[in-house]
Amino acid sequence: MRLLLLTAEAAATGEETGLVGGLLPVIIMYGIIIFALWFFFMRPQSKERKKTQEMLSSLENGDIVCTTSGFYGTIIDIQDDMVIVEFGNNRNCRIPMEKSAIAKVEKPGQVTETEPKKKDK
Repeated sequence: MRLLLLTAEAAATGEETGLVGGLLPVIIMYGIIIFALWFFFMRPQSKERKKTQEMLSSLENGDIVCTTSGFYGTIIDIQDDMVIVEFGNNRNCRIPMEKSAIAKVEKPGQVTETEPKKKDK
């Protein structure tokens, strides 16, 4: 920050500081700010996108899914970018939807975090 103030002061007085004393620190400062913004905002988002793509590519028939609207259902058919999900106990409620509408996947027989563990006596 002090470099910016010195550069602004030198520019106000009319002194020529040259590339090293004038423009280079400002360019370096902007580079650091851009890198920090990328590191803290864009990088975690790309990691999350990769995790979601891996989850969607591992879909299989019989998986229990939760949609982005909060409905739980069972996958009965998978196409390229569409899945057919069966909702509830009524076997006639089958809805085709895009894979991107799936928020999370539970494999059959998988213990979820919300299920209490059974204790043997």
